Amino acid sequence: MAGRDEASDGASGGASTADEIRGVRRGSAPVPLSVLDLATVGAGRTATQALRTTAELARLTERLGYHRFWVAEHHSMPGVASSTPAVILAHLTAHTERIRLGSGGVMLPNHAPLTVAEQFGTLEALAPGRIDLGLGRAPGTDGATAAALRRGRTDGPDEFPQQVAELTRFLDDDFPDGHPYSRIHAVPGPVQGSTPGGVQGAARPPIWLLGSSGFSAELAGRLGLPFAFANHFSAANTIPALELYRHTFRPSAVLDAPYTLIGVNALAGEDEREVSRQVMTGALSMLRLRTGLPGLIPTPEEAESYPFAPVEREVVDGWLSNVIHGTPDVVRKGLDDLARRTGADELMITGHVHTPEARLRSYELIADAYEMA
Repeated sequence: MAGRDEASDGASGGASTADEIRGVRRGSAPVPLSVLDLATVGAGRTATQALRTTAELARLTERLGYHRFWVAEHHSMPGVASSTPAVILAHLTAHTERIRLGSGGVMLPNHAPLTVAEQFGTLEALAPGRIDLGLGRAPGTDGATAAALRRGRTDGPDEFPQQVAELTRFLDDDFPDGHPYSRIHAVPGPVQGSTPGGVQGAARPPIWLLGSSGFSAELAGRLGLPFAFANHFSAANTIPALELYRHTFRPSAVLDAPYTLIGVNALAGEDEREVSRQVMTGALSMLRLRTGLPGLIPTPEEAESYPFAPVEREVVDGWLSNVIHGTPDVVRKGLDDLARRTGADELMITGHVHTPEARLRSYELIADAYEMA
C-alpha cells in the first residue's frame, strides 16, 4: 500500500493501489461485473423494506461473485431511498465480508470535503481495503433541493476540481505547511498513525470520478484516476466520454493505464413477458422523473395500463433502447456486445424496477449465464 510520501500531488489519490481499483473477472464474463443499487422503493412498499432488500442484494451478489456493490446519492425522490450512501454503506459493511462497497456516487458539491473524508475514513476503518469513493459533480436532484442541501454555500459544479483536490488532501492528510487547513485532520485517517503511540491503519479508499458527460472524463484522465460513466442514462455520450478520458489520461501513482467502468441497466428473467412488464415500471418511473413528477416505482399493472401520449412513448422508447433485458442468454449477449463496443474494463449492472424478487433473480441468472459462482 502506497504511503503518504508516495503521492505525486494532492489530487492524485496516491494512497491507493491499482489492485484496489481493477476488478476481477469471474467465469466467462468478458469483464468484471459489479452492481449499482438505488434502494428502490416500489408502490406498496416502505423504505425499510427497500433497504432490507439492498442488504439482501449485497449478500447475494457477494456470494455470486460480483466484484463491487455501489449505492448512489439521490435526493427528493420518493422511489429512491439511497439519499445518504455513507449510512447505507456502513450498514452493508456488517452484512458482507468480501465484496467491495462504494458510492456511485457521493455528489461532492452537496458536501464539505472534510465531511466526506471523515465519512469514508470511518467506512475504511469498518471494512479495511473494501471501500471505494466514487464522486459525482451533479447534485443528484433538482436545483431547489440542491440549494437546500448547501444552505448558502456558493461552490458548485464549476468548483468540482478544487473540491476533489481538497478532499484528497484531507484523505491523505498532506496539506502543505502554511495552508489554512494544514492543522486540520480527517479522523479516522493517517494522522492517527503519525501520532505518538499510533498505529497506521489501512490506506484510504481509492477515489473514482463519475460522470455522464465529458467534464469528469477529462478531469479523471488528467488526474490519472479511474472513471465510471453513467451509460444507463446517457448512452449516447458513452463512447465519446470514454475516448476523451483515454486520450487525456496521464499515468499517476494510482494507475499506469486508464480504467473505465460503465453503468448498464439490465434485467434477466425466465419469462420474457414478465421481464418486459418489470422493465416498464422503471420506464414509467423515469418518465415521471423527467417531467418533474417523481414518485414511487409503479407496479407492473399500473405501468401496463398507463395511457402513454405519443411524446411520452417516444421518451420511454428511447430509454428502453438502452435497457438490456430478456432471457439470461439475451442479456449475456447484450452485455458482451456492450463491453466489446465500448472497450469498458468493467460493467456495473443496475435494475431499476418495482419488484424486489425480480431484481434479486436477475442477478442470479446473469451470474449463472457467466458461470461466475
